[in-house]
Amino acid sequence: MSEGLISAVTLQSKLLKKATSMLAAEKEQNKIERDEALNERVPPLKLSGLSAQELQELCKELHRKIDVVDEARYDLEMKVAKNEKEIQSLTQKIWEMKGTKQRTKLKRVKKSHDAKLDALTESKMSSKSDFKANLKTVKKEDEKKEEVTDWRKNVEAMSGMEGRKKLFDAGQ
Repeated sequence: MSEGLISAVTLQSKLLKKATSMLAAEKEQNKIERDEALNERVPPLKLSGLSAQELQELCKELHRKIDVVDEARYDLEMKVAKNEKEIQSLTQKIWEMKGTKQRTKLKRVKKSHDAKLDALTESKMSSKSDFKANLKTVKKEDEKKEEVTDWRKNVEAMSGMEGRKKLFDAGQ
């Protein structure tokens, strides 16, 4: 058991050493590629032998180019900020819509096997079926109408402990 553990640790250390050497080589390669790309795009400045007037013109030209690049960068930043706000508002709307429109859960209806078979055969025979025929009828309870009596008798009957007892019994 310990030999397997030791070999796993040595294997890990060898892998880490190889990975660090590969990473260092990749960094060197990236640095070389970057330097080559910069040399192609931007030739080195030859400032020796230039007069003060020519140096000032070169600085003005560089400042103009920098201003153009800054304006383009600013425009792009504004577009990105606008798009990010729009994306954020749309995601907010999506979350709101998901929260408000939840699907209602369907209720299971228990039917006997005969009823299921009848329903299947009816659907094959005719496209029209009577759903109300299979529903049970529910009787409505008659609402209890309160009798109109003299309120003074009602007050006298409910006064004292007997009245409270009647109210308690009626509540249960």
